[in-house]
Amino acid sequence: MNKWFRWAFPQGHAVVSPGPAAPDSTAGNAALEFDTISNARDLGGLRGAAGRRVRSGRLYRSGNPALASTADLDRLHALDLDVVVDFRSPGEKSPDEAGFGARFNWVAVPVLDGSMAMDVLMPRLRASTPVQIDGFMLEVYRDFPVRYRDAFGGFMQTAQEGKTLLFHCTAGKDRTGFASLLLLSALGVAQDDILANYLESNQRNARFNETALARMARLGVSAEAMMPLLEVRASYLDASLQAIEQGWGSVDNYLGDALAVDVAQLRAHYLEG
Repeated sequence: MNKWFRWAFPQGHAVVSPGPAAPDSTAGNAALEFDTISNARDLGGLRGAAGRRVRSGRLYRSGNPALASTADLDRLHALDLDVVVDFRSPGEKSPDEAGFGARFNWVAVPVLDGSMAMDVLMPRLRASTPVQIDGFMLEVYRDFPVRYRDAFGGFMQTAQEGKTLLFHCTAGKDRTGFASLLLLSALGVAQDDILANYLESNQRNARFNETALARMARLGVSAEAMMPLLEVRASYLDASLQAIEQGWGSVDNYLGDALAVDVAQLRAHYLEG
């Protein structure tokens, strides 16, 4: 079943250009010059606490980089990364990725272990309506701050050390998107800017999604059922925020009380000025 996942959700695909942007809209969305790593961007430039911007060249997010071309791996190496955090579960990985682990400090922080396995997903995708898949994704996002609190807490503690950091999952949108929410919230970035950064994945993953749709159609899964799984939606991130508010009252409380994040230390590492 693991090979089905890797076949349906391809790696090493070409990156889609985001196209023209408004003057300041590229902040936190600066595309990295990769040919085979999707949804890759530098979070630098976003305006954080007290108007201080996130430092460029310190915090990166992407889809899976582990099967990238040799040229892209060289480009990635030039970023001088201290650590690469991988949110994927074992079933999403390939033995062909071993070379990446030999070259980078690659840390596994699995989130959704089992939930994204093809033997779980395929029956659900074939039998469910788009509304039901949307509901499944909302539940996934509600689980992020609660069920996977320790995993995301570990990620935030790694960031708190001031590392030059790349974090990723398979498509760089859901688990990576929630991790970005936590990290950028701690840095004082406005929620509207965090949401815009999150939704940018839909544009950057356009070709990834086209390929996945075509492959899943051959397995009997409709495009209508697949799209809630492939897209990011504002309602998904809102489901995470609602779960945080219900459990802890606010994102700030969640960061401090649930994850023991030292916000001042993070800001000293990653904000300019």
